Amino acid sequence: MTTTKKLTDTLFVAEQLQPEDMAELAKAGFKMVINNRPDGEDENQPSSAEMAAAAEAAGLEYAHQPVVGSNISETDIDGFDAIVSLAETPVLAFCRTGTRSTMLWALT
Repeated sequence: MTTTKKLTDTLFVAEQLQPEDMAELAKAGFKMVINNRPDGEDENQPSSAEMAAAAEAAGLEYAHQPVVGSNISETDIDGFDAIVSLAETPVLAFCRTGTRSTMLWALT
């Protein structure tokens, strides 16, 4: 399983996930996955649709909140906070390295 970093008792972050990671995340007890990467950011990156299908198949909730790391807005921060606040926990947010997801949390 991918390495996760605990930010709070209910929120964790990780670097880029793959569709096959979703079943392992569900087994580990995660309830929701948030994808903070825009589609097409990297050539070999799985699409949000692929990630959503894998999450659904594993019984996980899934949210796609694409954020450009160099341009995090108040809308991005508020959106992330709203998703996390309403989610069944624990939640795992991911982006390319985990930094963008961590920044969204830190700015809430």
